[in-house]
Amino acid sequence: MYPVLFRIGPLTLHTYGVFVALGFIVGILLALHQGKKEGFPKEKILDIGFYTLLSAIIGSRLFYVLVEYKYFIKNPVHIFRIWEGGLVFFGGLIAVLFVLLIYFKKNALPVWKTLDLFSPSLALGHAIGRLGCFSAGCCYGKPANLPWSVTFTNPDSLAIIGVPVHPTQLYETLSLSISFVILILIRKYKHFNGQIFWTYALLYSVIRFTIEFFRGDGARGFIYKNLSIAQGISAVLFMTAIFFMVLLRKKKS
Repeated sequence: MYPVLFRIGPLTLHTYGVFVALGFIVGILLALHQGKKEGFPKEKILDIGFYTLLSAIIGSRLFYVLVEYKYFIKNPVHIFRIWEGGLVFFGGLIAVLFVLLIYFKKNALPVWKTLDLFSPSLALGHAIGRLGCFSAGCCYGKPANLPWSVTFTNPDSLAIIGVPVHPTQLYETLSLSISFVILILIRKYKHFNGQIFWTYALLYSVIRFTIEFFRGDGARGFIYKNLSIAQGISAVLFMTAIFFMVLLRKKKS
């Protein structure tokens, strides 16, 4: 709705970046709070937060650039304009997991237990970050005549202007917020390490697969007709989550 918070001369503060930063800060504070309870060193959590932020931005942007390579070949300078939107969560998630697994091995950290620690932070931070998408107008929904439809009017918005659409960004924020609550509740009754992380993966795969049906932006890539790349990844993530949850539960037993 409000892509730009304010402009002062050459300085422009984009709402998208503010919400992404806010989500990161809240997520780290939550991880620090829980890490203290579980005996994780504060400096390790901060290191993981730094590597997560860096790899998430690079991975999510790279994934988007690869999907929309035709546009970026003609406009290579636009690759660095991340404040305009164009960060694909799955690309960031893949990059983060790759970098963190290397970090965990180097620092002898328990993989599943550490991922469990950060999973609620990831869900909450992602929920807040989607408010940035809503502000910028990216990831907008299909036209819809519903009581809760939203109409983007700001000329700086990335969404279609003047047409009521599904507020898909808010759908995701609400769904991720519910996921966050579920993960916090599961933490009290966790049966095996990795349970919280794979529960998050399972929940998000369902959320993303479903919300993709309501998306109206075509610049996200499709596998076949109306089946988007994100839905294909969601399906693989869903099956992977089921596999690991069964495997880890059996190992614990």
